[in-house]
Amino acid sequence: MVHYSTYLQLDKILNAQHRESGHLPEPAHDEMLFITTHQAYELWFQQILFEVNSVIAIMKKPAVNDNSPELQTVVHRLSRIVSILKVLVHQIDIMETMTAMDFLDFRDLLRPASGFQSWQFKIVEARLGLQFSNRFGQEHYISQLNPDEVLSIRNAESEQSLLSLINDWLERMPFFREETNWITYKSSTPCEDFSNGMHVFWRDYRSIYLKSLAPAEQTNQVNFDAVFLEGEASKSESLTPAASRAALFIMLYRGYPMLQLPFQLMNNLLEIDEQLSTWRYRHIHMVQRIIGTRMGTGGSTGREYLRGALENHYIFIEIARLTSFLIERRKLPVLSMEMEQRLGFHP
Repeated sequence: MVHYSTYLQLDKILNAQHRESGHLPEPAHDEMLFITTHQAYELWFQQILFEVNSVIAIMKKPAVNDNSPELQTVVHRLSRIVSILKVLVHQIDIMETMTAMDFLDFRDLLRPASGFQSWQFKIVEARLGLQFSNRFGQEHYISQLNPDEVLSIRNAESEQSLLSLINDWLERMPFFREETNWITYKSSTPCEDFSNGMHVFWRDYRSIYLKSLAPAEQTNQVNFDAVFLEGEASKSESLTPAASRAALFIMLYRGYPMLQLPFQLMNNLLEIDEQLSTWRYRHIHMVQRIIGTRMGTGGSTGREYLRGALENHYIFIEIARLTSFLIERRKLPVLSMEMEQRLGFHP
């Protein structure tokens, strides 16, 4: 018969808090809080990895039916990750009940241990899609880890990430690959105005978008072409032009039933980035409040490293930037009858 304590292995969990200050005449009271909070972080990182890996397994399939329980499962699990990240942010509220003097009671006993050595968090970032080339502090980010931890991170970096799979999923969207979706579409832009091999819908959309720009925004034409036109995009981008076009189309017409789940999926990715950045922001201010400008216990630059990570570690930034290319609903091109039927509920 299963018992609560044995099922949860509470004997291991509740006896895993060993204070480095325990040998002192007056052990540091707040070290217990410090250990418990960070152990809780690592348990949540483990759960996030569990969810991310399950989502990746689904997205790796040759085809994901956007009108099936699979996509609903992906959206649900990404939403769960968002909820967990919100808990991680709120755990800082608990940590901040520890004052700078409370931390000094045991801080020097922690050297060279540091939160920078959380290999699980680095794997989370890699599995989501943070590339090594985009990491801040590349020269130090695995320098304090043991060989097994480094190997785990390298393996995670070598595998296809969630961001890469999202790109593949978006590229497979059939909106513009099947001409039967656009038989009755009525263009509002003469073909000679701009062609460049662009689909008639995007030719119209580009024209409407450019007309919506304020005088100070005219450089957005260059940005639009760089993101959405084949041959113009940078090879360093994570999203191809085809994937970017599909993602923007989902944002524009998300009111249609067939696009609601894809939109929720992308919105969850943006939420994940937002919560990670919020956690880093709160972490910066907690560190500044507790250790000021001193170095981290692991030898990092403390606040300055965290600030660099905050500015450079946005994973889904290419999806977020698509909002720069939205137009008003009332100006959206009217879809063809075939496309409306495809995106709506079938009678």
